[in-house]
Amino acid sequence: MILASQSPRRRELLALITSDFRVVPADIDETPEVGESPEQYVGRLSRLKAEAVSCHAARGEPVIGSDTTVSIDHALLQKPLDRADFLQMMNQLSGRTHQVYSGVTVWTDRAVATQVVRTDVTFREMTEAERTAYWDTGEPLDKAGGYAIQGIGARFIVRISGSYTNVVGLPLVELEGLLSNAT
Repeated sequence: MILASQSPRRRELLALITSDFRVVPADIDETPEVGESPEQYVGRLSRLKAEAVSCHAARGEPVIGSDTTVSIDHALLQKPLDRADFLQMMNQLSGRTHQVYSGVTVWTDRAVATQVVRTDVTFREMTEAERTAYWDTGEPLDKAGGYAIQGIGARFIVRISGSYTNVVGLPLVELEGLLSNAT
């Protein structure tokens, strides 16, 4: 199968369920559409990623597309643009519950199926010094919402309700179901 992603976290997660895959990154426009909900956004992008890479698939070979975003108060929190953007995100997340959405698509020459998964994540209150120190680690740079649950960012998380692998970036239970139905 093909993973249409350059995310090292998605590669690591997929390797937990199969070693039989190759990576072909998808180059798509990830700009949200006007009025698009987080669910619609990640579902659309996962499908576009799988479609963009489907031309590299052998007959019957599944292509997996996935996208993850963080949402709070109906706003999307993408990867931080800079330190100021990151600090604003952490201010929004501190002491509150937010949602992590992942869309996952399995594309084959016979069918296309997409599923969107939601996980609620609650952060504890964070001090300004903690936020700044976290930024200085470099970990938040390429993470939706500016944190990594599987890394240093875990120290700020009080609770999650839903799929842990969804928050990391690839909901494995749902992916296995989609793959099972595709073959």
